This record gives sequence, C-alpha cells and structure tokens, in this order.
Amino acid sequence: MRAVVFANGVIPDIYQVHPLILDADFIVSADGGLRFIRALNLIPMLLIGDLDSVSGEDIQFIKDNNVEIIKFPADKDQTDLELALKELVSRGFDNILVIGALGGRIDQTLANIGLIQLFTDQDITIEFDDGQDHVFLIEDRQRIGGKAGDIVSLIPICKTVNGVTTVGLKYPLGNENLFPEKTRGISNEMTGDAAEITITSGRLLCIHSSETIIKEM
Repeated sequence: MRAVVFANGVIPDIYQVHPLILDADFIVSADGGLRFIRALNLIPMLLIGDLDSVSGEDIQFIKDNNVEIIKFPADKDQTDLELALKELVSRGFDNILVIGALGGRIDQTLANIGLIQLFTDQDITIEFDDGQDHVFLIEDRQRIGGKAGDIVSLIPICKTVNGVTTVGLKYPLGNENLFPEKTRGISNEMTGDAAEITITSGRLLCIHSSETIIKEM
C-alpha cells in the first residue's frame, strides 16, 4: 500500500492533484496539508505535526471522522513533513508520495526536497508531486513516461554525477558527467511518450514537468 502525504506548501491547481490519488492510498496530513485534503473532499487516516496550522474547525472535522492524531510540541527539531515521513517508514511504508511540498518559502521547499534522500539506504522511495512537477531521485536507471514536449531537468545532488546517458530526450547525454555547479541538465525535453536515464555513479534529482499543464498555466 502506498502512503500519500499532504504538506502545507503550494499546489498550483488543486484539480490537477486529484488524479494522483488512488483508492487504496493511506492518506496523511502533515499539519496544514489538511486544507488540501479537505478541498479534494478526502478524509485522511492520520494527522501529524504540531497542529499550529490547523483550525478548530479542522480539529472537529478530524474528530468527527475518527482520524488518528499524533501531536508534537511546537518547539521541535524536525518539520511536520519529516515527522510524517519517519512515522510512515516506522509503519512499514516503502512507497511515499508527497503532495504540496513545493513552492512558497524557498527554505521550506529546499528542505522538503532534501528529504527525498532521507531513506535512500533503506530502499524506500519518496517522490514529490504538485500536479505540475514530479520530483524524484535517480540512482541507477529510470524510465519516464510522459508526452513529447514535457520538460525534464536533471540536477546532481551535492556532487558530480558520472556516466549520465539519456534516451528519448531532445538534447541527449552520452556517458557524460553532470556537475552541481553547472546547468547542463536543465530544461531538456521529451521527444515522445517515454525517456530513459541511466547513470554510473551519484544521485540525480529529476524534475519532470508536464508540457500540457505548463501551456495551460
């Protein structure tokens, strides 16, 4: 079963998010992410955080629907999203989608994206999506499904990524190195409905943006 965490960030178009949710998903609200869940007429299974971004009406909604609550003090060392991710991993989830963690305050966004590496040594997949951008980690090989014109950016995390080879992108890379201080991997484009990226060492942050949604915005 997959877990879906709603964070209290920005969602450009709430209607683009609904198709991401599956009936069997374990839905979690990281504090103020509850506003997105309610906007989608969903009910979470868990509310976690210090609850500083949750109204009294929200709490009543949670109680009326018998939703589990895990409350932390406001003075804590982790963000609500990090607490949610750690709780889900402790419950055995190894596939986690995070929605609403991009945009808004840049410090929060950067910290949120950093969490994508939190459990890489435990074979746990954490991905981010806001209905427009899909963000995930590539450590070996990854196939991407989409449409011609979709934007694909490849960003090295912290250090040089070696042996990057792409298939199905407008500007191909053939066993090349990507450097964190350079922009070689930004704003490539898919040429068809699939692309493939392989690397020999390092970690790439991949940001896949839908061409259709970009044009509509």
